Amino acid sequence: MVMVQLLLLFLCHAVGEKHSIHCATAADLFPIPHAFYKPGDLIVGEIVSQVFYVYNTPSFKKQPAQLYISEPISVPKNYQHNLALAFAVKEINGNPNILPNITLGFHILNSYYNAEMTSKATLSLLSSQHKFVPNFKCDTQSNLVAIIGGLSSETSAHIANTVAIYKIPQLAYGSISPVQSNKLLLISMYQMVPSEATQYMGFIQLFRYFRWTWILLFVLDDDSGDKFLQMMVPMLSENGICFDFTVRLPKQTYFQDVMDALIRPPEYLFFLTHTKANVCFVYGENSSMFILRILLFLGPFISFPSLHKVWIITCHWDFESVSVQRVWDIETFHGALSLAVHSHQPPGFQTFLQSISPSWAKEDGFIQYFWEQAFSCSLKMSRVQGDSKEICTGTEKLDSIPVTLFEMSMTGHSYNIYNAVYAVAQALHVFCVFTSRHRRMEGERGLKFQNVQPWQLHHFLRSIMFNNSAGDTVCFDENGELNAGFDVTNWVTFLNGSFVRVKVGSLDPRAPPGKELTLNDDQIVWHRTFNQAVPLSICSESCNPGYTRKKKEGEKFCCYDCAQCPEGTISQDEGKIQNKWRYMDACVKCPHDHYADDRQNKCNLKVLSFLSYNEQLGITLAMLAITLAAVAALVLVIFVKHQETPIVKANNRSITYILLISLLLCFLCSLLFIGKPLQVTCLLRQTTFGIVFSVALSSVLAKTITVVLAFMATKPGSKMRKWVGKRMANSIIIFCSFTQAGICTLWLSTSPPFPDMDMYLLSAKIILECNEGSATMFYCVLGYMGFLAILSFAVAFFARKLPDSFNEARFITFSMLVFCSVWLSFIPTYLSTKGKFMVVVEIFSILASSAGLLGCIFPPKCYIIIMRPDLNNRDQLKKRKK
Repeated sequence: MVMVQLLLLFLCHAVGEKHSIHCATAADLFPIPHAFYKPGDLIVGEIVSQVFYVYNTPSFKKQPAQLYISEPISVPKNYQHNLALAFAVKEINGNPNILPNITLGFHILNSYYNAEMTSKATLSLLSSQHKFVPNFKCDTQSNLVAIIGGLSSETSAHIANTVAIYKIPQLAYGSISPVQSNKLLLISMYQMVPSEATQYMGFIQLFRYFRWTWILLFVLDDDSGDKFLQMMVPMLSENGICFDFTVRLPKQTYFQDVMDALIRPPEYLFFLTHTKANVCFVYGENSSMFILRILLFLGPFISFPSLHKVWIITCHWDFESVSVQRVWDIETFHGALSLAVHSHQPPGFQTFLQSISPSWAKEDGFIQYFWEQAFSCSLKMSRVQGDSKEICTGTEKLDSIPVTLFEMSMTGHSYNIYNAVYAVAQALHVFCVFTSRHRRMEGERGLKFQNVQPWQLHHFLRSIMFNNSAGDTVCFDENGELNAGFDVTNWVTFLNGSFVRVKVGSLDPRAPPGKELTLNDDQIVWHRTFNQAVPLSICSESCNPGYTRKKKEGEKFCCYDCAQCPEGTISQDEGKIQNKWRYMDACVKCPHDHYADDRQNKCNLKVLSFLSYNEQLGITLAMLAITLAAVAALVLVIFVKHQETPIVKANNRSITYILLISLLLCFLCSLLFIGKPLQVTCLLRQTTFGIVFSVALSSVLAKTITVVLAFMATKPGSKMRKWVGKRMANSIIIFCSFTQAGICTLWLSTSPPFPDMDMYLLSAKIILECNEGSATMFYCVLGYMGFLAILSFAVAFFARKLPDSFNEARFITFSMLVFCSVWLSFIPTYLSTKGKFMVVVEIFSILASSAGLLGCIFPPKCYIIIMRPDLNNRDQLKKRKK
């Protein structure tokens, strides 16, 4: 069984007025020298992680097994925790501004990473000096007011189980696992490290910063590991991060558990060899590094793979080694990243370390084990002798020890102890000042501590705020946790087994959301296998732009295939915004005024589409309309100039003028369809076109009916003579035109046309158009014109064989045939086109049908008027009739 010690600090308060009173050394608690003791009016005590023992545990047969202690083995690096305590006490005693006229002492006890020993050490502080009778003190010389400890969350919880009853302040310099976060037990606890939640948030941001979405988890195989997984796995999933599998590290209690972890589960050896994950996220406490290093060291002997990964380590960790591990390779951890409590080096600490020597052994029960393990030698006073060990001279230098065994610079945990001692001293100082003022106000003399209760110190600890000698501000938040951030530390190892910590960033929980983590990418040193490129740790390669992730059945969401985005959607490259990476997990639609390009990787702004005077098609149609209008005007001028000639008079001169003017307006009304749709143009387009065309068709119908009636009236006894004349023709024109005007009026009054935009008809364009308002009314206008056209065609068709010199029935028949053909082909063509080409089709139909009327009816007459005036007389017309 392997039990590794932790560090626990106890602060005792002397009772008496002018005495130098000491707390109990509890020398009977442990089988080894344990006390690192200095007397004083106030005493600080400590339980350290300095020594652990190797035990042989026989199998249970007929009686419980007995434990036989073999050789004690120390963790030299943890001895600095003791020295940090001593250094802090020395500074406070030498500072006249803190606890003047009072000497601070300290006392160290050992927990052995064992609940029983931790509880026994805690209870001993509540007993009389040198008499272990829990909760009974027969002397009045000592009064426990605060406890500082421990390093592991489990040790802190065991202490809290006891001291919470008495409301004794407890300052833990290690993190408290969520599994131990019982408000009732931790009501008297203050943590010298920031909240665990802050640390979790920092790791999530770190993974997102480097786009690591496929990781490995290493956690302790205990309740704290289970609780960590329960809290961390949902956070990883919410941020798009998956873990391939989890490696459960055995606890440090039994050496047999470590060997079982190496031999028993061969299943994860295969995964560690073949996994795509290059990031190992390790959650554990300080002693877990010892277990992991054993696992990695013995790995080659049992075909365990060499792990060239990026190690992401929580703030509890440190490179601690025992003497036998001094030659073990730490190259595996080269380039590791960890969060460490923000710290500085107190001035004078390294000078203090230079003064350490084994001559302290009379007061320090741990230095001999530290010295022997650190320098691989044997002190003469040591109980453990070996022929293979050299004799220590006592003049060895601490700076010659490998940094895996001991560091000359203050480590993070030692810095927490340093601040914890100062926090208690400052709180006691404020308490003393407050009590002295109160007593002076009441007229009492002297300062008495007989009635001081531990719970009285809580108020001063909660509100304490001070700057230590390193310049850092120390204070607690409302939850009793240190109000500070973390440093992002890069571990750089060297071939000689040494390493350095390089600060490459910081995590400030008080920063604005999204800016808590700051990193200096260029300063980070990665493992040599990555050639200084940022390591990739993903299950599947990122999909190319225009593709989306398609989940693989039976696998985690970080493992996927890539599929083409549906039409009209895009997926973009990943983008970095405020130190966060944005992932296009799915194809998204572009905004309504944008469209997806051909590669479907970006949205382009849609262009406005309408038939404009600035484009070639619009110019062509406008010129054509004006030209045809000019031709109609020219014909009208010719007819007006020759209005007294027989050919002009022959077929109702006034109707001819009305027809020519309406055709002229038909050509010009097509210009309303060109240009950006406006409210006015939308209202006038179809209504003007419908009314003007109805007038033209009414004129054609009136001309045809007039010819028919004229021939019918020439028959003897015909009653049609009374219908022949201008009144009949004008009535037809007015009735037919006003009917169309009534339809248009009803249209405008109920559901008028209005400018509109069609965002979706064409993917790359926004169509500006006139919404007809009521499609029914629009087709009623067209239907009525069709009715007039068919009626005119039918009448002209029946009159086509009448004498050619007296009527235009044959030409009207051809013109109506052209007109009907144009508009019959208009409907399917109009419905099958999109955008501005619908307008083009309608303009072309207007121009073509109007040109058909003009071209089929008037060219023969213009030819006679201009080219053959000799035929334009009454005698020639009668001759041709005969």
